[in-house]
Amino acid sequence: MFDMNTELPNRRAVIDIGTNSVKVLVGDLHDGLVTPISEMSRQTRLGAGFYGTQRLQRPAIDLTAEAVAEFRKSALKLGASSVRIIATSAARDARNASELIDAVREKTGLETEVLSGDTEAEWVFRGVTSSPALAESAVLILDVGGGSTEFIVGDRGVPQFRSSYSMGTVRLLEQLHLADPPGLAALEDCRDRVKEFLALQVVPFIEPALQTCKGPVRLVGTGGTATILARTETHMAGFDREKIEAVQIPLERIQKQLDEQWQMTLAQRQQIVGMPPNRGDVILTGMVIYESIMEQLGLTDLSVSTRGLRFWALLH
Repeated sequence: MFDMNTELPNRRAVIDIGTNSVKVLVGDLHDGLVTPISEMSRQTRLGAGFYGTQRLQRPAIDLTAEAVAEFRKSALKLGASSVRIIATSAARDARNASELIDAVREKTGLETEVLSGDTEAEWVFRGVTSSPALAESAVLILDVGGGSTEFIVGDRGVPQFRSSYSMGTVRLLEQLHLADPPGLAALEDCRDRVKEFLALQVVPFIEPALQTCKGPVRLVGTGGTATILARTETHMAGFDREKIEAVQIPLERIQKQLDEQWQMTLAQRQQIVGMPPNRGDVILTGMVIYESIMEQLGLTDLSVSTRGLRFWALLH
């Protein structure tokens, strides 16, 4: 017999407009937890050509708005009672962000929330630590995106430090102008750039927060780069949340993947089991960010979370 006091799951959707891709999460909310129903991603490269002009390019705006509209339709077909649209790095930095917001409104009738860097970092932390396995740990969370990387230090569910930095996979890729294959000299150039950025702008602020944590600090990566690293490390052709979140990747394995993949052509990287073909370029710079922060902070292993920004956007 049905209990009238039992709370029924509330199905919602959030569409996330990033620098590299548009993603949608449809999930059921019940007792403060998200059960994912559908997750999809489409690369639209909103940040392509952006970093020289600080303006979003019209073709990328149109592709992005079309992807948002299609994801909205898919979410409604799945029974979502609400659809929320959020945007991050490229949208918040662009001089012409209003063109993107207008294009999305025209296609969907919905408004877009452009998140500040601090808000994005806060939501990433809340989403990742919605997992009971991480709620009681001391963590350094990295969300490596196309245009920015969020760094959050937390201890037992309480953030000690959070900030968003203008360093991301697409941003770095556009600065480097890589050959195909890029080669080891280009890898060293990328490493030097990332190490200098982290040493000057990130590490001095993170280290004091890490010292306040009680117990060992666990490095947790969330976002596309970390997920792909877990998949390629375990030769995982599909997406299996439980298996991905069970993976721990030693620094030496990331270094091995870097040395191998920077000597491959794009076509060769696209054949790696677990590598989405449209991520075969940006994975190179994403891995360097993880390697460098691990080296500078003396962290030996990377854990992976598939919960982050979109989970918290659904939850509140």
